[in-house]
Amino acid sequence: QVRLVESGGGLMQAGASLTLSCAVTDPTNGVYTMAWFRQAPGKDREFVAAIGLRGGMTNYADSVKGRSTISKDPSKKTVYFQMNSLKPEDTAIYYCAAGAHHYAYIDTDYFAHWGQGTQVTVSS
Repeated sequence: QVRLVESGGGLMQAGASLTLSCAVTDPTNGVYTMAWFRQAPGKDREFVAAIGLRGGMTNYADSVKGRSTISKDPSKKTVYFQMNSLKPEDTAIYYCAAGAHHYAYIDTDYFAHWGQGTQVTVSS
């Protein structure tokens, strides 16, 4: 089965940059799209960014567009999320997700595989 493990979270200062990593097992077996979601306390889980593993096409939420990058290594065993100009409102648990669908579909129901999440806390 596909397994996802996130890393890179922690306590950050406003204005700083972060890099999150998601290690994925057997990404070519039933996985075509990977994405990052985040969930703040008391709020619904929201889409952040997605990447198609086949062609590398990307999709970003408006809240992070222009200051973030989702990418993958050539082996497709690791997906990264980089974001600069961190704000306190970026504080959330960040989840890595994977699915067998087109990268443009970002509803949580399309993703069959989820990591356990990594906490990102941005202080002012």
